[in-house]
Amino acid sequence: MLNKIATPFTKLVERYLPDPFIFVILLSIITLLGACLFTPATSIEVINAWGNGFWNLLSFAMQMLLVLITGYMLASTSPVSKLLEKLATLANTPPKAIILVTLISLLASWLNWGFGLVIGALFAKAIAKQTKVDYRLLVASAYSGFVVWHGGLAGSIPLTIATQGHFSQSSIGIIGTEQTLFAGFNIAILIGLFIIMPLVNRYMLPSDKNSVYVDPALIKEIPANNENVTRPAQHLEHSKLLGIAIGLLGLCYLAYYFVIAGGSLNLNSVIAMFLFLAITLHQTPHNLLNSLQQAIPSGAGIVIQFPFYAGIMAVMVDSGLAQQISHGFIAVADADSLPFFSFISAGLVNMFVPSGGGQWAVQAPIVIPAAQELGADISRVAMAVAWGDAWTNLIQPFWALPVLAIAGLKAKDIMGFCVVQLFVTGVFVSLVLSFY
Repeated sequence: MLNKIATPFTKLVERYLPDPFIFVILLSIITLLGACLFTPATSIEVINAWGNGFWNLLSFAMQMLLVLITGYMLASTSPVSKLLEKLATLANTPPKAIILVTLISLLASWLNWGFGLVIGALFAKAIAKQTKVDYRLLVASAYSGFVVWHGGLAGSIPLTIATQGHFSQSSIGIIGTEQTLFAGFNIAILIGLFIIMPLVNRYMLPSDKNSVYVDPALIKEIPANNENVTRPAQHLEHSKLLGIAIGLLGLCYLAYYFVIAGGSLNLNSVIAMFLFLAITLHQTPHNLLNSLQQAIPSGAGIVIQFPFYAGIMAVMVDSGLAQQISHGFIAVADADSLPFFSFISAGLVNMFVPSGGGQWAVQAPIVIPAAQELGADISRVAMAVAWGDAWTNLIQPFWALPVLAIAGLKAKDIMGFCVVQLFVTGVFVSLVLSFY
């Protein structure tokens, strides 16, 4: 039945969904017009906020780029690649292929969003080489695992409010991950999605006549290293001693950081973990740099689009438009329903501010006072915002860019399936946040 529901959505999206860069341009125009029409800000103030805001996320954009690139480099190491190829042999039928790629993507995204995006896409390609299955749904299933990232170990909102010195500490203090990531309601959502998502994706399998297959011969591989080592400089570039030594030094530092110094997971520590593991497993600097060259095109969308999203975010915050959107939902809430309305409002705001950390900066000043005034559970409300951000990522083309770049597809190829995933996950997460 789900395949019949997904088919019209797929055809609709294939016809009308533009390239993600066009999407961000349209969102920019809509945001600018909305701020001019519905907030006290003048058109000059709105334009000024937009232009100045372009550069507000440069550091964060670099972190996002490094998460993606280091995740790609780690995922493309020989041990990880061989593991993916071995797992792919288990997916010898289309239903098994869809279920397995979904589960692997969910698990990897729970560990870290960048790792999940890369592993999911590479695993989908590994399966497509040997199993005849609709390639669009296979890649959409790989991307669907991303929905759990904000409830996982690298979730930016729960990690932010668990970090000493975060910007809301004066009003809510430090909220440990035992109240957010490892709370009963969050674990219930994760368990439910690990069951629901593979089944939803499996039952969206199109009939054979409506399926789109890919020729395994057309799937690009990382070029093999056939370079002849003759010059002294090349001996250094191909030196396992240098590569493994610097990798192990980095891992020793991380062991000290986590075990002795009591350091916590954050973007920088995750990037360092990915980087030094990738260096160690690639063994030589040459292998690492070869992988880097393959990874860079996957981050092109981040480079060109993040400044535009930073501009949108600045207009949303400076003009008060984001606060108006959030207030519109929260105005009708009480202590029990505030998590639900925070979830819905976060999902909407995420279409304009596709950054978990940036979105918390936008919504925290609204949901925290509301939770305090209504007597709601602040940790649950914060996670509702986190899940709202993760939820509508399913139809926000921005974060699909790395997956699409690796898989060689366009956003319109997978978004029809993602719409169905959006409806199902939205209902489930809403119910748990409201009644668990």
